[in-house]
Amino acid sequence: MNMQKITPCIWFEDKCEEAVNFYVDVFNGNPNKKQESKIEMIQRYEEGMETPGIEKMVGKVLTTIFWLDGTRLMALDGGPGVFKLSGAISFVIEPQDQEETDYFWEKLSAVPDAEVCGWLTDKYGLTWQISPKRLGELLMDPDKEKAHRVTNAMLKMKKILISDLEKAYKGGE
Repeated sequence: MNMQKITPCIWFEDKCEEAVNFYVDVFNGNPNKKQESKIEMIQRYEEGMETPGIEKMVGKVLTTIFWLDGTRLMALDGGPGVFKLSGAISFVIEPQDQEETDYFWEKLSAVPDAEVCGWLTDKYGLTWQISPKRLGELLMDPDKEKAHRVTNAMLKMKKILISDLEKAYKGGE
């Protein structure tokens, strides 16, 4: 696995290990995965660490490094009340086809009210964009009229449906 210069770090209140195991399982279950997803390292809070509130955190994840299909991430249990996950930051998955789009949508979406234009929120509060490769291709078409039709179709969707994007691209409703 290649080293990347920037590694996103995800702050969980107290379910880091559960969430990371879930993400690793989801990405390893993807039939189109390119690389194995895995936990590289877990460091835990221990007795004697001089951290405020440590008595509640002993055994929780101080930091973990994990990989999702070739992308290196970090996560931690930081306790409640400091930072909250927000849809202002999301992770983009670029599926190759509708089958892969459906797979990630089914596995990750847990908050139906948060679904819009391919965005979803999972059961741990992390926001994802399930943005099929074909969507990007259609949106970048040099014919602005076609690209606008695709944009308008996408803006009405929750989960992205490639066939509906193709229909809009060709001028259908």
